[in-house]
Amino acid sequence: MLSTFIGRQKELQTLTNLFKKNAASLVVIQGRRRIGKSRLLEEFAKKYSFCTFSGTPPNKLTTKQSQLDEFSRQLSVQTTLPEIKADDWSKLFLLLADKTKQGRMVVIFDEVAWMGSKDPDFLGKFKNAWDSHFKKNPKLIFILCGSTSVWIEKNILSSTGFVGRISYRMTVDELPLSDCNKFWAKLGEQISPFEKFKVLAITGGIPRYLEEIKPSLSAEENIKDLCFIRGGTLVNEFDDIFSDLFSYRSNSYKKIIKVLANGSLEIKDICQKLLVKQSGYISEYLEDLIKSGFITRDYTWHLISGKVSKLSHFRLSDNYLRFYLRYIDQYKLKIEKGDFDYRSLTTLANWDTIMGLQFENLVLKNRRHIKDILRVKPDEIISDNPYFQRKTSRHAGCQIDYLLQTKFGNLYACEIKFSRNEIQPTILDEMKKKLDSFYYPKGFSCRPVLIHVNGVHDQVKESGYFAEIIDFGKFLEE
Repeated sequence: MLSTFIGRQKELQTLTNLFKKNAASLVVIQGRRRIGKSRLLEEFAKKYSFCTFSGTPPNKLTTKQSQLDEFSRQLSVQTTLPEIKADDWSKLFLLLADKTKQGRMVVIFDEVAWMGSKDPDFLGKFKNAWDSHFKKNPKLIFILCGSTSVWIEKNILSSTGFVGRISYRMTVDELPLSDCNKFWAKLGEQISPFEKFKVLAITGGIPRYLEEIKPSLSAEENIKDLCFIRGGTLVNEFDDIFSDLFSYRSNSYKKIIKVLANGSLEIKDICQKLLVKQSGYISEYLEDLIKSGFITRDYTWHLISGKVSKLSHFRLSDNYLRFYLRYIDQYKLKIEKGDFDYRSLTTLANWDTIMGLQFENLVLKNRRHIKDILRVKPDEIISDNPYFQRKTSRHAGCQIDYLLQTKFGNLYACEIKFSRNEIQPTILDEMKKKLDSFYYPKGFSCRPVLIHVNGVHDQVKESGYFAEIIDFGKFLEE
């Protein structure tokens, strides 16, 4: 594991700025498992006096008392207090409050959902302790952190008990490409963006996965070690994540994301593929997967008014999950037996198509680069997202990988293409055909944009058809 902390400068500055207040801060931090929340908080808190507590993963033997005992042990280790046997959270909170009642202090409750999992009164008692004790230290930052975003949303962020008490809520997302590049260390300058994107197609910008990269090995060898040998970091990662987050419901969630592994879908299409009726529970499960950081709901919008449309597609935006479901899952028994013969990514079925979806995720997560190159300022943007147009009697159906609309009536229709070879001139006819189907109001201008990683044919450049040709690989060279 890397000892050097990479990225998150904006998040660190945001947390540091809370000390400029003259009142205590209650902060909620959430994000996908392995996204680096705990490492971020460790980096932030090391400059100050701090205490950090973590709940233990619940299992059949976990009890309220076992969580209390573990908290008491951690409290004793970090303070001068002896380890006590407490039967109530209020007593432990009072002891902690006494040790953090003055001066700049950071207190972290990591995996807070686990901590309070066996006591329905846990959060109520914490709220009372906050109101009566913790908030009296104006230089205290108290952070509630966890991966179980559904629990946090329901029990803290949407709870009337915490209304007006939360100073800041932070969602930790994947690292941008410029930070991902740093995991290749000094060798990064000699490694092509194309090779790096092959690795990122599996890991995304998840720091914990990127830490496992061996820069001296090729992308193929890294992927083999991570995904296709017994004991590889990512072989059993899916089961570990889903059993922790969703418990007995994990199979139901797995069925949904498996349906989305081949591309974005409307909810009616998801239900049709699952052979179930469109109902509230499917919507609830989809929302849970969104909050957990695994899928994204892409809304289209009305071009004239700029208002969000009811039409939306659900997209599997987590690269690891798609790769696992498409490739690791089906070969898992062979992998565990050491019988799977992995040679290269290109030998995997439909890899070029899947790689296109993975690259699209990476581009959409780093869309700020597109805006910068197009010289579009944030306050000029009406909307930007993947865009979907349903087929009607008046016009054909159409899907644009990424559409950016400005308040000046300018539309930038971006085609995202990943190829092991340079993009061929056939892209010109493909894009023209797509935009011929794209219905937009009179008075609007529509500029086609091509986004690639491995070069384009000279004929494409010389055609002058694209308003901008963006090499996304250069953002892995910064």
